[in-house]
Amino acid sequence: MEHFVVSARKYRPQTFKDVVGQQAITNTLLNAIENNHLAQALLFTGPRGVGKTTCARILAKMINSDGNESEDEDFAFNIFELDAASNNSVDDIRSLTDQVRIPPQVGKYKVYIIDEVHMLSQAAFNAFLKTLEEPPKHCIFILATTEKHKIIPTILSRCQIFDFKRITVKDAKDYLKYIAEEQGVTAEDDALHIIAQKADGAMRDALSIFDRVVSFSGKNLTRQAVTENLNVLDYETYFTSTDLILENKIPELLLQFNNTLSKGFDGHHYIAGLASHFRDLLVSKTQSTIELLEVGDQIKQKYLEQSQKASQEFLLQGIHLANECDLKYKTSKNQRLLVELCLMQLASITFDGEKKNHKRFIIPASYFQKKGITPIAVSLPETAITNQPIAKTVKQEKETVSGNADVIEKFKVAEPPKIQLKQDSKRTSGLSLSSIRAKKEYEIRQMEVVIDEEELPKEDFTERELITCWNTFIEKTQQHGKHNLASILAIDKPKLRGSTICLEFPNETNKVELERQQYDLLSFLRKQLKNYDINLDITVNEAASKKYAYTTLEKYEKLKEKNPNIEVLKRTFGLDI
Repeated sequence: MEHFVVSARKYRPQTFKDVVGQQAITNTLLNAIENNHLAQALLFTGPRGVGKTTCARILAKMINSDGNESEDEDFAFNIFELDAASNNSVDDIRSLTDQVRIPPQVGKYKVYIIDEVHMLSQAAFNAFLKTLEEPPKHCIFILATTEKHKIIPTILSRCQIFDFKRITVKDAKDYLKYIAEEQGVTAEDDALHIIAQKADGAMRDALSIFDRVVSFSGKNLTRQAVTENLNVLDYETYFTSTDLILENKIPELLLQFNNTLSKGFDGHHYIAGLASHFRDLLVSKTQSTIELLEVGDQIKQKYLEQSQKASQEFLLQGIHLANECDLKYKTSKNQRLLVELCLMQLASITFDGEKKNHKRFIIPASYFQKKGITPIAVSLPETAITNQPIAKTVKQEKETVSGNADVIEKFKVAEPPKIQLKQDSKRTSGLSLSSIRAKKEYEIRQMEVVIDEEELPKEDFTERELITCWNTFIEKTQQHGKHNLASILAIDKPKLRGSTICLEFPNETNKVELERQQYDLLSFLRKQLKNYDINLDITVNEAASKKYAYTTLEKYEKLKEKNPNIEVLKRTFGLDI
């Protein structure tokens, strides 16, 4: 039985021209060799499987080649590979620096390739610094790593850094197509595309997946065989799901999701793939972004067709909902219900539901028709209403209709104010401070609404009666749990000047708080004292705040002013405050 060699080793590039997807780096290295401008310390960094170690070996071979050696010459005596993952101690680095002094026996350079260099210990890095900065003329160091951020800055500053990029899906697919032709495998374009996507930018992973799928399906590589073997959801699943969502077919959508789960796929995988599908549809809607669509030609045509059915607003909201479900999936206790709820929300985006009646009648028209009255439709412009006083004087006029014994009460309401919309006005939250203040002002203005000014009582009252009602209101306020308002009302004794109640507070805060709550206070006083001309006059005297004692020391000073003997008592018994 012939020994099988995996494709990743069998087709490992032997020259820079064979390296896939790293043209910028390979061209730079070739020019450096030709112009004799090659640094003695190089750092190759990038994701796994993109060609770092391969390029290091090709470079080591090329700088020792003079064109006279045989094709199978690998200069094994001049190339030293060190795995820093298992040789990361100070002794390993010291052994390496001792070998550096010996010149090569064959060729011009001794090349030291240190793989996974970020695994070296701190002490090993420090031992390596001097040699790396000033190596012998016959030595070149090539460091390779997947985690550049773990290398100390003093090492990075001594190296010429080359950043290897991830292999694009197109480059990986083209190379897989070449490998398939070399092995006599008939492969569908979409099948190779799925393998390239699954590899996630690593050429070595792509070749390993290719070997696995070929072992499963033989010499005929189809898209269905690839999706079954790699346990990935086919594009058709997401195209069907999107069609059901756009048609608002929730039952069929839930059944399809259940069928997906029964095949062994994870709900998290499904919803994440659906979000990516919406993203691909979104980039398909614009000609300039179609190049971001990393799929085969046949699938690209399907994306272009379905993108015409879905609006941009739907796709944006769909991506948002699917992404939220993706984020909540791991912490959810009922993960299946979470995905199903997301699918139902997606299928309801374009669902209008029952059409609402846009005729704006305060009372149904049928009620007036039964009474023999023609209904009047009320329509209001959909604009913001400015904060203008809308309370108008309502007068009740009684008219007796001749020939009828019934008395009909007819109310005439003044014409409502015009509604204006400022161009630069901003919409505010319903819970903003301005809205609360406007509500209080509106309630106060309601107190000015007069049904009939002549019928409102305006009886005289004394200051003693006022204080009695005032204290009653304070007690009621405390019973309702408004202790802050009650304490503010108790700060000053109300003084009567005509029908105006005068109050003096030590700070502006007390005044503002009482003005906000004055509606209930004035309503109570006007009703109890039978005088609707009562108003409040609140002033602020900050000097008066000094007479209020808040701290223990202030209280003691107040007591001492009233009775100086307290100080004698304190000294006699050695009391503390």
